[in-house]
Amino acid sequence: MTTQILSVPEVYQGQFGNFTITKSDRRGVIIYRTGLIIAAISFAIASGLALFYPHEPTAIQAITPLYTCFSLALGVSLLTIHIYMKLLHQILQLFWIIGSITALIFGHFDSQPFAITVYNQPLTLFGIGFTFAALTGLFFKEGFCFNRLENKILTPLVPLLLLGHLAGILSTQAEEVLLGIWVILFLIFALRKTVQKIPEDIGDQSVFDYFKNQRLANG
Repeated sequence: MTTQILSVPEVYQGQFGNFTITKSDRRGVIIYRTGLIIAAISFAIASGLALFYPHEPTAIQAITPLYTCFSLALGVSLLTIHIYMKLLHQILQLFWIIGSITALIFGHFDSQPFAITVYNQPLTLFGIGFTFAALTGLFFKEGFCFNRLENKILTPLVPLLLLGHLAGILSTQAEEVLLGIWVILFLIFALRKTVQKIPEDIGDQSVFDYFKNQRLANG
């Protein structure tokens, strides 16, 4: 006779009671981390082309699809990330949507390559920059929750580089150094996420349930 052994979900003690983690929760974390890896690699390759082949037309043209891949992967991560405050989660997603629409316009309706347009016309960052505001929010959340050094550096570094370029106060050499640091730390962050325990990214589900019940109670 064959005895079927059913796996019992592990019960965790949360701030507002016990909770379990489902396969769907774990799948969401894997998707979130996969999005981060794809976004980081795409961003790194695009940045490398800009830094090392700035005068090669083919390389500059290749930045457009790489940025698209980065943006889409980031969008997937922002969709599946676990954030206790629903409003903050929605704001980050809204920022991504605004930045993506702007990038789509400049990427497909401008005669110049996308990278050239953004670099030579810093005012485009008022639109495209929303994508990086969302990314900065993600860095801040991870740095706050897990005390990661790379996230603590990336959180001020990203706006420093973008706003510095927008205001024209950074030299080309300074921008290249900051971009290089950004690439390295982004890759470190994404790679470290792959070995982090999955329940840590899911967080305290009892908090989500508490906020949900509060919203239902308030109408």
